[in-house]
Amino acid sequence: MTVREHLEFTLTLQDTLAPQGNVVWSPFSVASALALLARGAGGTTKDELVSLLLGDKGAQVEALIGLLDRAERLAEPREDQDPPVIEVANTLWSDERITIRPEFADALAKMPSGSVRPAPFRKDPDGARQSINSDVAETTHNLIPELLPVGTIKQDTVAALVNALYLKVGWRHEFEESATEPRPFHTPAGVVRVPTMWLSESLGYAHISGWQVVSLPAIGGVRAVVLLPDGELSEVDASTLHQFVDAPKRQKVSLRMPKLHLKLQAELTSVLTRLGVRTVFTDDADLSGISEDPLAVQAVIHETVLKIDEQGLEGAAATAVMMRALSMDMTPPVEVTVDRPFLLLVQHEASGAVYFSARVTDPS
Repeated sequence: MTVREHLEFTLTLQDTLAPQGNVVWSPFSVASALALLARGAGGTTKDELVSLLLGDKGAQVEALIGLLDRAERLAEPREDQDPPVIEVANTLWSDERITIRPEFADALAKMPSGSVRPAPFRKDPDGARQSINSDVAETTHNLIPELLPVGTIKQDTVAALVNALYLKVGWRHEFEESATEPRPFHTPAGVVRVPTMWLSESLGYAHISGWQVVSLPAIGGVRAVVLLPDGELSEVDASTLHQFVDAPKRQKVSLRMPKLHLKLQAELTSVLTRLGVRTVFTDDADLSGISEDPLAVQAVIHETVLKIDEQGLEGAAATAVMMRALSMDMTPPVEVTVDRPFLLLVQHEASGAVYFSARVTDPS
């Protein structure tokens, strides 16, 4: 796959998630969870997921999984630089009521960050919720302490496919803390004053098609790309965005930009439905590559936190694909207590021949 396809997914989902105003989310995390879901899907269910992720239902989802795997490995820093930190976890949590296909579990286990773990969704739903939340909190260094709120796990919840991401990297050229000061920022509602950082350095820069593009290099082979329109903020397509991010060339830049602390908590089910991913949420879902037991997606929950300051950036994200059982009988069990005389047969099931027959009036 190409980066352009990933940028297309990024823009498409972002514009649907929040057509205007602040928004922050993790295409890496959402794509990771949905790509693993697509790996275990079939038929129309898979076609819809792959079409959203890659723009073509015939594309290979393994190529996307490979791209995301490569993004988990950061470049080694110089000896005088603080090492970058990236932590990723892709975990399938499953209840004892369902059987996970060995092929899916093996493929997940072969990933640098993949695993399958048990979760007592039926016997201890809040315990299962807390286990998932604790694991996400650990991976994200407590930036996301409670991905799944109370009530997320339903009576028919049997599995959760969860991606968690943590990234902390320092700038190659730090902003001068003493130069940070309140400066005006022109919002759609009017001018506000915000803490604004300043950096004068040789950076990647381009002025192209009415946009200024600044590439801020960070340690570990990571970069932040700032795209500033000459006029009002407008939409760009994936082809244009791809051109923009490849355009910067090194030159001296005096950059002022606000410190950021952004956060999003969102349920993505309606967003994905509007983008054509529908079958996976219905009783027609085909997730037979994950389990021999019929499953459908119950909800897709996402949370992201991103902080940018003078030293660098720190961000965390998590995405949980909650799955429900389809044909499993979820009604309370009929209680049978054998506490009085009864009959017992031991029978060959196919022929009907009775091996043993008993009447039990006193088992003592």
